[in-house]
Amino acid sequence: MNTPEQVISHLQPDTWARANRLHVAKIISEFTHELLLQPAWISDDGEWSQYRLTAPDAAHTIYFFRARILRLNHWSIDADSIRKVSQGQDLAPDSILLIQEFQQQLNISTENLPAYLEEITSTLNGIAYTMNRPQLSMKELAQSDYQTFEHAMTSGHPCFVANNGRIGFDVNDYTRYAPEADQPMQLVWLAGHKSRTAYSAVEELPYSKLIADELGEEVLTSFNKKLTDKGLSPDDYFFIPVHPWQWYNKLAIICAPDLANQHLVCLGYSPDMFNAQQSIRTFYNLSHPEKHYTKTALSILNMGFVRGLTPYYMDSTPPITEWIRKYVGEDPYLRQNGFTLLCEVATVGYRNFYYEPFGKQVAYNKMLAGLWRESPARVLQPGQQLMTMAALLHTDYQGNALLPALIAASGISIHDWLERYLQAYLTPLLHCFYEHDLVFMPHGENLILVLENHVPVKAIMKDITEEIGVFRMNTDIAEKGRRICVTVPEELRILSILTDVFDCFFRFLSNILVIKCAYREEDFWQQVAACVYAYQEDQPHLAAKFEQYDMFAPEFILSCLNRLQLRNNKQMVDLADPAGSLQLAGMLQNPIAPFKRATTAVAGLENALSQ
Repeated sequence: MNTPEQVISHLQPDTWARANRLHVAKIISEFTHELLLQPAWISDDGEWSQYRLTAPDAAHTIYFFRARILRLNHWSIDADSIRKVSQGQDLAPDSILLIQEFQQQLNISTENLPAYLEEITSTLNGIAYTMNRPQLSMKELAQSDYQTFEHAMTSGHPCFVANNGRIGFDVNDYTRYAPEADQPMQLVWLAGHKSRTAYSAVEELPYSKLIADELGEEVLTSFNKKLTDKGLSPDDYFFIPVHPWQWYNKLAIICAPDLANQHLVCLGYSPDMFNAQQSIRTFYNLSHPEKHYTKTALSILNMGFVRGLTPYYMDSTPPITEWIRKYVGEDPYLRQNGFTLLCEVATVGYRNFYYEPFGKQVAYNKMLAGLWRESPARVLQPGQQLMTMAALLHTDYQGNALLPALIAASGISIHDWLERYLQAYLTPLLHCFYEHDLVFMPHGENLILVLENHVPVKAIMKDITEEIGVFRMNTDIAEKGRRICVTVPEELRILSILTDVFDCFFRFLSNILVIKCAYREEDFWQQVAACVYAYQEDQPHLAAKFEQYDMFAPEFILSCLNRLQLRNNKQMVDLADPAGSLQLAGMLQNPIAPFKRATTAVAGLENALSQ
C-alpha cells in the first residue's frame, strides 16, 4: 500500500492546472454541443473564431476562447486559448467552479450537484494521475499489442465530461484497480450454494467444463478440498469469480449472514493474473490469454450507473448468445465482411434472500454475479494486431494523436485507410440494422479492431447481450431472452446509427482528421456517404427499408448524454425502457445529407433536360 504522501504525488500545481484547462475545454465543447451553453461570437481568425461565454453570476465571470465549429455542431476548442476573467481579474480555468457557475443553465438540481462535482473532481484526479504516468510516443504505441493499447487510453467516453468517477474506490484502490493503472491482479473466488446460485451457459459449455478450463485441475482440487474440509460437498456449490474490491468492501460485510451459514464460502485467490479492461469490471487473463474474459460485479458509481451485475439477467444471457450466434453470427454477408462477435457464453449469479423483497433493481441485489466472454486472442491470426477502437480517438497530453501515426505506419493514404475502416466498422452495423432490426452500442470501448499492417480488416463486437436492442418481437429468441426486444418509436430507430455512430464517435474522429491530419471534413463525410451507398447497392432487396429509415435525412434529433447524467448521475437510463429515458434537444444537420444522390426518376429527368 502506498504512503499517504505517495497517493497524492501526482497532484502538483502545474499538473492540476493543465488537467483543468483540458477538461474545461471539453466541458464547454460538449455542453455547447448539447445546447446547454451558448457562447457568443466575437471575431473571426481564419478558420477559427474567438468566442466568449458569460456566466450568470454576480462576479461577471467570462470565458474567452478560440474555437472551430465542425459538422454536427462540434466545437473544437483550443484549450491553450481559454482565458477566464472574473471581476476584472484573470483566473485559472477550474472545472468544478465552471459547473457551479453555470448550474442554472445545466439544469442540475442543488440536491444532485455535490455528487456530480465529486465525479468531476475524480475525473480530474484521473487526468492528473495519467499525466504523471510514463507514456509511449504515438509512433511506439501504433506498434503495440492489444493490452498496451487498452491501458494507454486516458480520456474515457468522448461525450461525457464526468467519465471517470469510480466513486467508491479509495486512492489506493485507484492505483490497484483502475484500467489506466495497468496493475495485474488476482480474482477472489467464492462458492455459492446451489439453493441460491444459478449457472447458465451455452449448450457446449456445462459447468464442469467451464470451471475446469478456467481454474485448472490443481486449483480446482484445492478449492474442492477447502469445501470438504468444512464438511461440505463440492457438488452442492457453484464457484463465482469476484473482484477483490467487491469482496473486501461489500461482500464480506453485506453477505456476512450467508458466509456464517455457509451458503457462501470464501475459497481465496486463483493464481491467474488479470488486467482490468477499460470497462473496469471486465478482466483479460494475462496468464492464459486464450481463456475467457471474466466480468464481475463492482458496486462503484461510474458514469451514470452503479456497476453491479444482476443475477436475474444471468440466466437469460446464454440464450441471447445462442440466438445471436445463429441469427447474426451465421449471416453470410457479415461473415464475408469479417464481422465477429465475442459471445458471452456462461454466467453465474447469487441471490441474497435478505434483500430480494426490495426489488431486483436495488443495488444490493446486483453485488454477486459473474460472466464469461470469449477471448479475442482466439480469433487473432498470425500477422494481425488487436486494438480497442477507442484508440482511434486517443490524444496524449502534448496534443499528439494516435490516428495519424497509425495511418503513417500503414503506408497507405488517409483516404484508403478510412475506406477500409468504414468497411470493417460501419458496414456491419448498417447490415444488422437494416437486415436484422438489431442494434448494438457500438462505441469505441465496445469494439475491437483487427489490424493487418496497421490497417483495419475487421471489427469484433463485444458486450453483445447487455447493450443490444431488437426492434421487433422475435419468437426465435428463447422466452427468457426476450428482454432484448425493445419498443422504440419508428422515428427514433435510425438514431442507433446517426447518434451512436455519427454523433458519438465519427464527430470526434472527424475532429482529429481535420485538426491533426489536415484532412478535409467534407472528404471524410463523403467517404461515410459512399460507404452507406456501397452497402445499399450490395443489398437491393432492402430498398424499402432504406427509404423508411433514411440515412440521408437532412437533419436528425439531438440525443444528449450529458443531460442524462446531469438529471440523474446514479441511474441515467431505465434499461427496461431506454428510449423513454432519452434527453432530446434540438436538431443536428446530417453531415452526409449533402451527398445524397438524386433518385433514378429525378436523375433521368435531369439527363433528358441536359440533352
